[in-house]
This record gives sequence, C-alpha cells and structure tokens, in this order.
Amino acid sequence: MYTQKSYTLKPTEANKKWFHIDATDKVVGRLATEIADLLRGKRKTTFTPNTDSGDFVVVTNAEKVKFTGTKWDDKIYYWHTNHIGGLKQRTAKEQLEKHPELILQNAVKGMLPKGTLGRNQLKKLKIFVGETHAHEAQAPEKYEF
Repeated sequence: MYTQKSYTLKPTEANKKWFHIDATDKVVGRLATEIADLLRGKRKTTFTPNTDSGDFVVVTNAEKVKFTGTKWDDKIYYWHTNHIGGLKQRTAKEQLEKHPELILQNAVKGMLPKGTLGRNQLKKLKIFVGETHAHEAQAPEKYEF
C-alpha cells in the first residue's frame, strides 16, 4: 500500500521575506498573535514546526499600542537583576513610558516556542518607537490584518 510522505522544509530552502507593521491603535495581544505567526512561518504552505521558516517583521510606532480593559494599571512586568532580592516590577503604564518596545516583545516572546528555535525566531523581530526604522534597505512590504 502506498503511503504519502510528509514534506519537510530544510532551513536552506526557506524563502524569507520582510514585512512592515504599523502598531498604531492595535491591541497588543491580537497584534502579537499575527507577528508570532509571521515569525514562525505558519501562514506558509511549507510550514514545518521544527524549522525556522518564518519571515522578518519590522514594527513601528510601538508606543501607540492599546490594551483592553484595565490592563494599563493591572498588568505587571517582572524581571530579575540576578542579585539577591533583585526582583523588579513595573506596571504596563510605567513600561510604556520607559521601554514601549518591550511590551510587544514580551507578548510575542510568550507565543513563540521555548528553546533555541524560539530564540532564533525572536531575533527576526525588529521593534521601533516612532515612524522611522533602520531596515529601509530590505524594502519590507506593508502587512495589513
């Protein structure tokens, strides 16, 4: 009996494109889902879960994202300084003032696979505060959803 073999994409065969997303007035969770799907390559017909076949994503206007409900005051970001008693925290509103790009980066990071593959996929995410970005030479195409 004939069995059809599954297609497995090799990392060298991956066709990676560049996308540009404007984060103005987008809800963080919904935007992060779209970005994570692009970084993993889940929108492609050649998607292979154990291969980095996703695209590069450039996000501008990271400071203009939105949260629903009362997350600006209730959501807390934690990190550790690697010193004794070094657990730090910030609310989402404070994080927006100090490091607005980390709000989106942490949301996307939580949606990617844990381990080496997820870390490599996260490196393809470029987040910028403001309209301009440093990747004009790659000619990223505008991505709307």
